[in-house]
Amino acid sequence: MLLHPLHALFRHGWLTRLLLVSIAFSSAGLSQAAVLDPQAAASLHAQYAALGEKLQHNPFQRKLYLDSSESSNGLKGDIYALIDYPFSSVSKALNDPKNWCDVLILHINTKYCHATTDKTPISLMVSIGKKTAQPLEDAYPIEFSYRVAALTANYLEIQLNADKGPMSTSQYRIQLQAVPVVNGRTFLHLTYSYAYGLSGRLAMKAYLATIGSDKVGFTLTSRQSDKQPEYIGGMRGVVERNTMRYYLAIDAFLGAVATPPASQLQKRLNSWFTATEQYPRQLKEIDRTAYIDMKRSEYLRQQ
Repeated sequence: MLLHPLHALFRHGWLTRLLLVSIAFSSAGLSQAAVLDPQAAASLHAQYAALGEKLQHNPFQRKLYLDSSESSNGLKGDIYALIDYPFSSVSKALNDPKNWCDVLILHINTKYCHATTDKTPISLMVSIGKKTAQPLEDAYPIEFSYRVAALTANYLEIQLNADKGPMSTSQYRIQLQAVPVVNGRTFLHLTYSYAYGLSGRLAMKAYLATIGSDKVGFTLTSRQSDKQPEYIGGMRGVVERNTMRYYLAIDAFLGAVATPPASQLQKRLNSWFTATEQYPRQLKEIDRTAYIDMKRSEYLRQQ
């Protein structure tokens, strides 16, 4: 799963190590061979048309639609978003594994990322840890491979994938798709999914029954009598929160591309944190100064 560990759990061996991987972000392993699905771009355009009203009217304060699902042995989160950047700029920026490290480091639990591009498959070495400052040797290293599944003038697809993960987790998948739409904008689809075995489910249930019991996602389930909204909790809440964190990282990275290089990091950090503040019930963890200080240190470390 995507990482969202709580400070206290880092005192507990195997449960801690599983949560580091399972609640925040885990993926690895793809071949470099790309087989273009001729229907993929058309399908994404059809989805854009079908979501028209939901993209315009939603509680996210942006043109975005989020969905999630849970099966007996896995979770999946999907975000569809209309963004005000031309497809050519989006494609150029995200068709670069080194840029993906600049995306991933924005997540509060990513401690390090390094792209190795001189061999096949291209790999991203990512370390996952606490949402506070942490020595790199105490974080959990995960090696991802990076695959451009499709790249044309009108369609982009990037994949991160893994057959196996720790503690019975498997079938990790991160997929980003993009197509150009009207008025020089781009329509994105971000998918995150994974499978887990018995030990993974038990560890997550332990987290959700204790310090994660008050955490919620974004799907509205009902309203209380005082009109306060109630949101999905449990494992779907976990995958929704972290799918959103990574979408906001992509958006923050794209928003800083046109900024002078010396100012890009600060802009990305401020943009990501400001975006998370729109959803305090789901995403509030630490204050802005603590986040930016921690991330600047981590960014320098990975250089």
